[in-house]
Amino acid sequence: MAAGPPAASNYDEGAITVLEGIEAVRKRPGMYIGGTGTDGLHHLLWEIVDNGCDEAQNGHATTVTVTLHADGSTCTVDDNGRGIPVGMHKKGVSALEVVFTVLHAGGKFGGGSYVTSGGLHGVGASAVNALSSKLEVKVRRDGQTWFQEYRRGRPKEPVKAVGPARGTGTTVTFTPDTQIFEDTIYDADRIAKQLEVKSFLHRGLRIVFRDQVRGQTHEFKHDGGVSDYLAVSVKRAEARRIVDATFEVEREGEVSVELAAGWTDAPRERLLSYVNGIPTPDGGTHEQGWRDALGKAVRAFVEAHQLQPRGLTLTADDLREGVFAVLSVRVREPQFQGQTKGRLNNPEVRGALDGVLRPALEQWLHDNRSVGEAIVARAAQAARARIASREAEASVRRKTATSGRMALPGKLADCSSSNPDECELFLVEGDSAGGSAKQARDRKVQAVLPLRGKVLNAEQATLKKVLENEELNNVVQALGCGVGSEYRADKLRYGRIILLMDADSDGHHIATLLLTFLYRFMPQLIQDGRVYLALPPLYRINVGKQTFWALDDRDRKRIVSKLRTSAKPEITRFKGLGEMPPKTLFETTLDPDSRRLLQVTLEEPIKTNNVVTDLMGKDPAPRYRFIMERSAEVDPEELDL
Repeated sequence: MAAGPPAASNYDEGAITVLEGIEAVRKRPGMYIGGTGTDGLHHLLWEIVDNGCDEAQNGHATTVTVTLHADGSTCTVDDNGRGIPVGMHKKGVSALEVVFTVLHAGGKFGGGSYVTSGGLHGVGASAVNALSSKLEVKVRRDGQTWFQEYRRGRPKEPVKAVGPARGTGTTVTFTPDTQIFEDTIYDADRIAKQLEVKSFLHRGLRIVFRDQVRGQTHEFKHDGGVSDYLAVSVKRAEARRIVDATFEVEREGEVSVELAAGWTDAPRERLLSYVNGIPTPDGGTHEQGWRDALGKAVRAFVEAHQLQPRGLTLTADDLREGVFAVLSVRVREPQFQGQTKGRLNNPEVRGALDGVLRPALEQWLHDNRSVGEAIVARAAQAARARIASREAEASVRRKTATSGRMALPGKLADCSSSNPDECELFLVEGDSAGGSAKQARDRKVQAVLPLRGKVLNAEQATLKKVLENEELNNVVQALGCGVGSEYRADKLRYGRIILLMDADSDGHHIATLLLTFLYRFMPQLIQDGRVYLALPPLYRINVGKQTFWALDDRDRKRIVSKLRTSAKPEITRFKGLGEMPPKTLFETTLDPDSRRLLQVTLEEPIKTNNVVTDLMGKDPAPRYRFIMERSAEVDPEELDL
């Protein structure tokens, strides 16, 4: 039998529920603090702390003290500002009670009490009160201490004077309601970190954090403001500055701005932004204004000094890569997205910041030309990496689609161990030296890949051309870790990649070509400390029963000069590694106990990029300049003629 229609619901005027004041907050807390998890819990504290910081921001407070009580849940925030007004409001109760019980009530909607503020919605204090099982507020004002207590948002009794007061200020103590929050225990480390950030953003403000749970007290005060914050952020990210100079701006106006920016070798941009002291993790128009200014200023500098890299188009992402910046703006009437204030929506802020920051940055670059040139070189490095990554992705997709899994190169004499941490790959110059190395090696952990002749100069080639080169393609296949954005460290088959070339100028040139290839297309190998240069001897020096090995002519002279014997030394110069008997090659170059290796590192990325571009690039002028400037330093005896 078919079911009949559902019973009629009583949807009439009596079904409309009106939630007012604290009832609305308790019914839908997520609308006011973002949720009832740990983020919402901590948001209660930030609302009260920001009120104290607003007093400091407007020149009325110098200290904010935050106490996390021994129960781990109750917090006290004290400031030495003006103190919340306690006189009778037109609503018939104390202004203090209005602030803590009425939504959208406060001193930040007009009347000149605050020039800028982080709490313009007027629901902060009342929302905290509504979501606390208990809240107490003490105000020091007009020579008296005024007190009121609330339970779940409702006052127990009217505001009353409880005694004299020294100075002015406001103290709020609250305990989050267990009926609202999943967990009411605060994270002391999180509090300390956020309070330190606030001390950076409010230059000169002293913030004290008393952690009674662990019996610790922390004090934060940063007279350097956002510049100090930038320095700390770069250090904590373990990034290295490519230039020591910091771009700084501090301007007052309808939109006041403080900015500190530095350029690093980090692989991505990092921007920490704030509006009226409130973090804006979701960005907004202030971040867009800074990014607009950065792109326009650097492009203008490039054009003015004719620094456009040949064959490269610098994108906005290239210009921002590695930039660390702290941006703090103050807006009279900020339009935040949501009560949690994660994003700024004021459209006028974007143009205002571009108008302030762009000319300032452009002039700074002109005044510090060497700094500007290093920044442009950093952007060029990012562009090359982007292009290499894109080409690598296309190449890998083509190879995967047509040939499946790539086989190991036929010339590779692989090792038997499958543990990359103990395995080494020797890239050896020539089949002859490769044959000796294959005989001399430890077959369990040492693999050998002979390379024929001088490989392609990767600085002057696209990734497509590189992978079409048999020798370099063999290297890629042997390593197994991919190139560009397809690089996967966990796929690397060897813990060390050792370049083993003859100890002459040709060998040095081949090693340089290989390093250029690795630097441009597999830079992570170098950054992870995987690449080494073997240092085989060029000379064997026999004196009686003693044998010495010299790396080059200078080393030979040094050894001979220190010999304390009348016997004439017998000196043999190796024409190449292929001449060495396998036993000698193992002893001097392959044996971990006696060999000499030089680890390849990137200590100055920008300088390295410039050197590789100048010495290996298509433009011969920098190489000619280098030769003419350095020719006097060359010892004629060390030239291979």
